[in-house]
Amino acid sequence: MATVLLVRHGRTTANATGLLAGRTAGVALDSVGKQQAATTAERIGAVPLAAVVSSPLERCRQTARAITAFQQGEPQQFVERGIIEADYGDWQNRKISDLAKEPLWRVVQANPSAVVFPGGESMQTMQSRAVAAIRRLDAQVEAEHGPNAVWVAVSHGDIIKSVLADALGMHLDLFQRITVGPASVSVVRYGEHRPEVVATNTESGDLSWLAKAPAPTGDAAIGGGAGNPAPDDSAAPA
Repeated sequence: MATVLLVRHGRTTANATGLLAGRTAGVALDSVGKQQAATTAERIGAVPLAAVVSSPLERCRQTARAITAFQQGEPQQFVERGIIEADYGDWQNRKISDLAKEPLWRVVQANPSAVVFPGGESMQTMQSRAVAAIRRLDAQVEAEHGPNAVWVAVSHGDIIKSVLADALGMHLDLFQRITVGPASVSVVRYGEHRPEVVATNTESGDLSWLAKAPAPTGDAAIGGGAGNPAPDDSAAPA
């Protein structure tokens, strides 16, 4: 099974000022976000990528370009509308502090599966189309590049949280328990028997083991297994 790195875009001007940008055009990374994207690109740089897929929105495309620039090879690059930001409808471009006073805010927090954003999409629809896109792309990457393939999907906080909730077997109503920070990397494998969530919301640490790991078997490691290969495992005694 292939391995997908779910990367949230770096911090934006809207994030920094407390606005819900949604699908607003032209929302770009701020200086902090550009540095976050560069750090994430460097972390992933040791891993040869089969593909870098991005949400159509500029902040994700900027982050994806930073990741691709650190690659020594030439991964496939394309945009996937299925992982675009949620359609927040009338909530778009409003301050988070104001939205927190709306009655719907409490539903978003406690019962997101019941939420339909006024003038926008439901959170169930958001999750369904995002999960379908990630699973379809993952199968495509594995078919083209084999079970050792690693690829990146650059998307948005709620989108990645909903994909992780699905992979963890969590009801959407529990997805607010998951945190996905700017430019964080989460790692998922879709196996024959179940998805395997390898990591969530990582903002630092070595990822080079992904380039050395054997193809996953799809079976769970009873007892926890031996863990990921260390950077110097090739020199370790048998």
